[in-house]
Amino acid sequence: MAGSGRRPEHRGPPELFYDEAEARKYTQNSRVVEIQSQMSERAVELLGLPQDRPCLLLDVGCGSGLSGDYISEEGHYWIGMDISPAMLDVAVEREVEGDLLLADVGDGIPFRPGMFDGCISISAVQWLCNADKKSHSPPKRLYRFFSTLYTALLELITAQAMRAGFTGGMVVDYPNSTKAKKFFLCLFVGASGILPKGLGTECADGEEMHQAKFTNERTRFRNAKGKSVKKSRDWILEKKERRRRQGKEVRADTKYTGRKRRPRF
Repeated sequence: MAGSGRRPEHRGPPELFYDEAEARKYTQNSRVVEIQSQMSERAVELLGLPQDRPCLLLDVGCGSGLSGDYISEEGHYWIGMDISPAMLDVAVEREVEGDLLLADVGDGIPFRPGMFDGCISISAVQWLCNADKKSHSPPKRLYRFFSTLYTALLELITAQAMRAGFTGGMVVDYPNSTKAKKFFLCLFVGASGILPKGLGTECADGEEMHQAKFTNERTRFRNAKGKSVKKSRDWILEKKERRRRQGKEVRADTKYTGRKRRPRF
């Protein structure tokens, strides 16, 4: 029981740690799903993608597709890489909208140059800091990963990323919070980009308050960003329309689409 509090990357190789049972447990954990969704939202926001067109993103360490769900909800396309067959099997069962690839990112990114508009990775890159086999060299695997990613948190990863040619740095959201604190490694290609500001970092006269705002308006089916509320009828219709555009077979829309069913006795 002493090892139950250790981080997953300290307990074994990802392809062995995330077996079928662990993969399902991870995907069904409501807290994990919430955290993945929040971090995915922030990661996509930091990419600064254009609002007038869909983009193609690479999800490194996509797992069962939790982060990919948010990318799809934002109207973008994605390809996910993961080393765990069990995680990808769960993603297939969940019918995620992205394409999936079984691969070890430590061997490099196997895509042609300039293919992606951006890349996100939620709780995955730190696995490359471990030497799970005698042939593994964490600095070499990190360099191979970043150097191949350059053409298509914290010290070791950042150093190898800069060596591969990236500029940028670390963005920390809510640095004074023990629970809400999040680290985002922001990397830029070519001309140096402006490093985004972390959330919850302003204080004194310019303090940034992230509190609830009250309004007399009633909004039933839209969230603060104007997106349809998850699992609502509008959200379901938008998701079905995206799948039709991708050439996938989708059931026809009816008056019962998105209607909540009464509990059975």
